[in-house]
Amino acid sequence: MRILVIEDEAKAAQFVKKGLTEAGYIVDVAHDGEEGLFMALETDYQLIILDIMLPKRDGWYVLEKFRQQNHMTPILLLTARDAVDDRVKGLNLGADDYLPKPFVFSELLARVQALLRRGGNIQQNDTLKIADLEIDLIKHRVTRKGKRIELSPKEFSLLSLLMRRQGQTLSRTVIAEQVWDMNFDSDTNIVDVAVKRLRNKVDDPFSNKLIHTARGIGYVLEER
Repeated sequence: MRILVIEDEAKAAQFVKKGLTEAGYIVDVAHDGEEGLFMALETDYQLIILDIMLPKRDGWYVLEKFRQQNHMTPILLLTARDAVDDRVKGLNLGADDYLPKPFVFSELLARVQALLRRGGNIQQNDTLKIADLEIDLIKHRVTRKGKRIELSPKEFSLLSLLMRRQGQTLSRTVIAEQVWDMNFDSDTNIVDVAVKRLRNKVDDPFSNKLIHTARGIGYVLEER
């Protein structure tokens, strides 16, 4: 699941991105209202975390213009402006939740998960399944033949990507961009190492192998 954070304070943005990435989400960051609105309109995000006091265009403008385009992506306002009038204004403009600064990350994560559970654009796809492998995107739970499999956040993100694109061969470049938010360097084996670790948990204990290598290209998850 991909989340957009629109926050001009570099430390706050990095703190939120780091925490959400460790929780298994793919996170993009915009540092002003103009850039944030452009990214929100051009990319399919499952959630937007929006500050109000932004340079160029404030959060009110971003929220109003985004909703005027009939986009229903859940929006969480995260801001130091916590007066009742500000909260009411945000909700009236179309925000789905409001968390004042300073905040505890565990509460932010809980609100993110709650919004994703009831968010219309993923409501029907919170569970993915292929053969006897099942992944719950909201609870971050993976099972195979009913047996729970414990994955690290990066392993979970990698498996989520492969399952969303099952049957499609994904290059190492695409995997690196989506899971690590980085450009793939042919001199690094980070993708191959991650896939090997994922196979050790998801495939090796079972007779029916689901993760396959496309030589010279990348990997594909499919039942053969």
